[in-house]
Amino acid sequence: MSDQQAARSSDHPFGDLLAANERYRSTAAHDATIEGRAGRGLAVLTCMDTRLDPLAVLGLAVGDAKIVRNAGARPTDDALRSLVLATNLLGVKRIALIGHTRCAMFSSSEAELRELISTRTGNDASGWEFLAGSDQVATIRDDLAAIRTCPLIPAGTVVAGFLFDVDTGELTPVDG
Repeated sequence: MSDQQAARSSDHPFGDLLAANERYRSTAAHDATIEGRAGRGLAVLTCMDTRLDPLAVLGLAVGDAKIVRNAGARPTDDALRSLVLATNLLGVKRIALIGHTRCAMFSSSEAELRELISTRTGNDASGWEFLAGSDQVATIRDDLAAIRTCPLIPAGTVVAGFLFDVDTGELTPVDG
């Protein structure tokens, strides 16, 4: 059995994904003509939460936007790096920051997260910063300011914040 065949077997921990990829490759869904630039000039920074599908929520298709995801939709150094590259090299003129209701990053404190993770892993998490918060709307406003004042984001880039309600599907603007 080749490495490829072994990887696609049901015994492989990612066999289901590789099998799905095989089906995807054999359909017209894969479009090699899509450009690497953001077709609608949009970047979205949002949470990694599985209840939030940014393409569906915003009525977008593959190729329309650059999507950056992390826990809590925070403009960390790495997220900002991606936004800087997207705005300077990949046609992005607008950035949407989208948080969501019932986000785990706003239901526990930093101390609680460190203790929980230390207990679960058996390793000390005291040096980690998970960027937990208590006021999600205030955090979105602060994070909008961080994006807007990043010196490597081109002047004129439009930046807006939103809160997605995971129960109703509603997207509400957050002024910042």
